[in-house]
Order: sequence, then structure tokens, then C-alpha cells
Amino acid sequence: MTPEDQEETQPLLGPSGGSAPLSRRVFLAAFAAALGPLTFGFALGYSSPAIPSLRRAAGQALRLDDDAASWFGAIVTLGAAAGGVLGGWLVDRAGRKLSLLLCTVPFVVGFAVITAAQNVWMLLGGRLLTGVACGIASLVAPVYISEIAYPAVRGLLGSCVQLMVVTGILLAYLAGWVLEWRWLAVLGCVPAAFMLLLMCFMPETPRFLLTQHRRQEAMAAMQFLWGSEHIWEEPPVGAEHQGFRLVQLRLPSIYKPFIIGVSLMAFQQLSGINAVMFYAETIFEKAKFKDSSLASVIVGTIQVLFTAMAALIMDKAGRRLLLTLSGVIMVFSTSAFGAYFKLTQGGPSNSSHVQLLTPISMEPASASVGLAWLAVGSMCLFIAGFAVGWGPIPWLLMSEIFPLHVKGLATGVCVLTNWFMAFVVTKEFSSVMEVLRPYGAFWLASAFCIFSVLFTLSCVPETKGKTLEQITAHFEGR
Repeated sequence: MTPEDQEETQPLLGPSGGSAPLSRRVFLAAFAAALGPLTFGFALGYSSPAIPSLRRAAGQALRLDDDAASWFGAIVTLGAAAGGVLGGWLVDRAGRKLSLLLCTVPFVVGFAVITAAQNVWMLLGGRLLTGVACGIASLVAPVYISEIAYPAVRGLLGSCVQLMVVTGILLAYLAGWVLEWRWLAVLGCVPAAFMLLLMCFMPETPRFLLTQHRRQEAMAAMQFLWGSEHIWEEPPVGAEHQGFRLVQLRLPSIYKPFIIGVSLMAFQQLSGINAVMFYAETIFEKAKFKDSSLASVIVGTIQVLFTAMAALIMDKAGRRLLLTLSGVIMVFSTSAFGAYFKLTQGGPSNSSHVQLLTPISMEPASASVGLAWLAVGSMCLFIAGFAVGWGPIPWLLMSEIFPLHVKGLATGVCVLTNWFMAFVVTKEFSSVMEVLRPYGAFWLASAFCIFSVLFTLSCVPETKGKTLEQITAHFEGR
């Protein structure tokens, strides 16, 4: 074990004498940081109501064809992949707080470019900028929240990152009913501006300040967040942490969480969730429903409710149990949704004359209604299952399992993996549905969900109730 690893496993911040924090301002700080995920959730959901509007745009220069619409939905994930790499660099050098403040700039500029767009290239450029901001926020917000939270509430606060993401998606769907795409982009600037204002009054994380030998500032941050620095043991911090070196990949405390973090991010996207959310309306049109925008709102509402439920029980049920339960639910729901498409693949698809929950089919009316409920139930079950486990937990574990001296780089690679996989899945989802047919695409997702359950049971440790230093010690076998 290297000297920096010995130093890393000493308790950085731990409660002394079992005392509870006296201040609730830690929740305010977590909310301020989570406004970043709220904005990137809005950016993700923006494409669903905006694409149909832009397909009907009066000006030829702004009208999206099929290929441009595909890029409009997917390019945000490409920007987010680059933002994840940038965020990994920023979080260790600029700090957690300043990184969150900086990510508001591409959010606001990106939405402003979309608002003022005169052609498709400006639309894509604005989406790319908001994507970069999404990547930074998706990395820094979980790290900031995990480092300001104490173990008893770290699962609750960490899960609020995903809760704010799905809330942002739902807000985009709801606002898309009443706002034209330009005004919808203006609305996207609001949570970013609010985060900029609130974060100016929030402290840097005590852990980061202590690694920078800024002891007095760290004590002031503890006083602000928890009410008193005296109920917390002052950590024996030695030399400043050194950066990552390739030779450290041989250490179990590095390669084990690295494999787990990257795998969790890959499995999260291979479930097909981003493709489902980006093309929610298109999917429901293929399922032969008329009011597909209402169906998208229903899906978003279910995701918010079940993510909130997961946040409330996270510190009691634990991460492994919820991940396993989530994966099993997604296996059954994707299999059932694939079965729906298999059973209805021969029917006509003129969805413009069909009411919600009333599919067109060559079969008798009673059988058609039953199949319609199979489609709706399967989609809702998939969203609920994802929301209780594979939605929030990969981001939460990413912020928990890495030692401080490699956290910036390691979380950057995890976020890059997540957003790159999101780009691939989102961009190629339509092609996969054409090649494998819709039922084959969902059965393929079901197979990936099975692998995710097996991976969870065999490789993912339980982190509930543990300090970040105890989690690091677990990977070292101590």
C-alpha cells in the first residue's frame, strides 16, 4: 500500500460520540447542487416535445428531417460525454463548488443559442453546449452531495440527484404542452440561473478543503452544514493527495471500484432508458396510441414518484437490494413490452385516428384493448422499476466508492462511459428497431437487464451506513 492510500483510509470526517448534526443547512446545500441535475433533466426531456414542433417549423432552415431529428435528440449525450471528461478535470482543480458554478454558463448559453436559432446548425450547437453542461453537472453534483452528507442521509440526498433529473424531464414534457420550442428553451435557463444564485452562498465541501490544507475554511463549512464543528473529529490529514498514476491500477482500492463504476454506467444505458425517454412519444405512436404526448407525461410522473420513493427508503433498504429488485422488474417489463410488439406487428399503424389506450388491430376489440393495456402496463412497470434502482443508484455509488485522490479522474471516466453509451443507444435505437423489429429491440434490452442483475449480486458491495473511508477500506480487504 502506498503512503497516500494509507492516508486516504484514515477517517476524513466521522461523527464523534454518535452525535447528530445540529443544522439542516446540509439539505439546502444539496438542493442547490441538485438544481444542476434538474436543468440537465430538462435538457434531456426538451427534445421530446421540441422535435415534433421543429418538424412542422414554418421556415425551411429550421425544419428537422429524420436524420436531423435523430442528431437533435442524440447530440446532447455526445456533449455530455465531453463534459464528463472536463468535469473530472475541474472537480479536482477548481473544486466542487466552483465546478457547479461554471456549469451554469454552457447551460444558459446553450439554451440561449437554441432560442435565437436561425438554422439547424444553431439548434445542434445549442444542444451540444447544453450537453457539455449536463456532463459536468452529472459528475460534480453527486460528488458534492456525497461529500457534504453524513452517512445516515447520504443515500437520501444522493438519490435526489436522479429525482431532480426525472423532475426536469417531466417539467419539459408538461411545459411542452403549452410552450413553443423557443419559449421552452427560455424556460430551460431558469433553474440554471437559480442554481448560480444559490450556490454562491453555499460552502465548498469540507473534504476537499481539508485535502487542500484549508483547515479553517473546512471548519467553517462544517459549522454551516452541520451546526457545529466540535461534534466531528478533525481528520489527521497529512501531505496533499497526489494525482493518479497508472501503476495504482494494480491496487484493489482503485481497480475494483473502477470496474464496478464503469460497469454500472454501461448497464444503466444498455437497459434502453434514455432511448425510451428521448423517443417516448415515438414509442407510444408505434404502440398505436393517439395522444402520445399525454403518454409521455404519464411516464414522467411515474418516474418522479418512484424515484422519490427510492430516495426515502435508500438508507434503509440498501443499494444492493434495490438494484437487484429494479433489474428483475426491468427484465419482466421489457420482455412483456417486446411481446406486445410481437403480437401486434401485423396490424396497421394509423395512430392519428386512435384514442389513448385504444390500439388499431385486426384482432377482436376485446383482445385489442387487452393488448393496449399490456403495452401501457409494461412501459409503466419498466419506468417504475428503473426509478427505484438503476436510475439513482449508479450515480450514488459512483460518488461513494472512489478514494479522494482518484475521484476526479475515476468519476470522469464513469460519466464518459455513461454518456457515450447514452449517445450510442439514443442515436442507433431507431436502427436497432428496424433491424431487430421493435420486439427484438426490447428483448435485447431484457437480456442486458439479466446481466445487470447477475453483476449486482456478484460484484456490487453494500455501502449504506458506511463512511466514505470505510467503503475505501472495504475494497482494500480491511
